[in-house]
Amino acid sequence: MLKPSADLKIDASVSRYALVVAVAKRAREITSEMENSGQIYQEKPVDLAVREFMTYPYKLVVCTNEDSASTDDLQ
Repeated sequence: MLKPSADLKIDASVSRYALVVAVAKRAREITSEMENSGQIYQEKPVDLAVREFMTYPYKLVVCTNEDSASTDDLQ
């Protein structure tokens, strides 16, 4: 099993909680894609998700409180 806290290089502005949520969300997407296509798991989806964040095809985009407040005003 990969250890994302040691292997992933994240900015100081990104919380570890955000990283865990992002990896979990991507792992669920990978699982869904594999089930829909009928693929057989060669690796665990979490390991694939961590590897994707390590090699940077995916990146974290963190919304600030100001950003979420401005979108609430639009509704």
